[in-house]
Amino acid sequence: MMLQRDIHIESIYSEMPFADRFAQAKKDGFDFVEFWGWDDKNLPEVKRLLDANGLKMAAMSGDGPLSMCDPVNKAPYIEYIKGALAAAKVVGCPVLVIHSDSLLDSPQFAKPMSGDYSDVTRYCAMFDVLKEIAPMAEEAGVTFVLEALNIVKDHCGNFLSDTKTSVELVAAVGSPNLKVLYDAYHMYLDEGKICETTEKYLPYIGHIHIADAPGRNEPGTGVINYKNFMKHLAKLGYQNSVGFELYPATDSATAVQAIRACSEGI
Repeated sequence: MMLQRDIHIESIYSEMPFADRFAQAKKDGFDFVEFWGWDDKNLPEVKRLLDANGLKMAAMSGDGPLSMCDPVNKAPYIEYIKGALAAAKVVGCPVLVIHSDSLLDSPQFAKPMSGDYSDVTRYCAMFDVLKEIAPMAEEAGVTFVLEALNIVKDHCGNFLSDTKTSVELVAAVGSPNLKVLYDAYHMYLDEGKICETTEKYLPYIGHIHIADAPGRNEPGTGVINYKNFMKHLAKLGYQNSVGFELYPATDSATAVQAIRACSEGI
């Protein structure tokens, strides 16, 4: 069985209006798409565009304005997640991406905490939230995927920055609807060894993101051999989606050619 690929229509296709990106994704050979936030979208219109172009959602962001690891945010974070689950139902999205921190757009830093909390307090705050939202995901038939982000280049101050800790949090909650999002770009920068890591933690990985390092552009622009990585995932029997969340180095058409070159037929 071939790997399920999806294309991120907010980081890619930025040259065209958002509504036109669905048709372009289909034209470029993708059956699945993903994007970031849900609360800035006309969700019924998104569903119409998906259906009109024979597309399905692979994933979208579930959180945004609040940091899960900040203890004061527990109640409002969970309320926001309820909105995300409702949004997922409208567009038929099976996967919602969640993070430890809310991120500032410019510069790319984590939003400051409400207090000077220890790491233990932050981990406990995340566990408390994850334990409460996991049954919601089970009831809705949605999977939450917890994403660690690199802190050496893009997201300074972000709390969750390694795969092992992400997996341990997910395992501690113990829900089939709570997994890890393994972003190969972020984790290459923070950890390296992307093949070994995905093999070690395969049962916990619910979604994968791909961009080359260090520029976060399409495969072939950096140092990661994504053709081999995709073959590695296929050999492992990885069953979930691989999303190309990247910024084209020159233009989207060139980036799509590179994506297809590293992934078609695998």
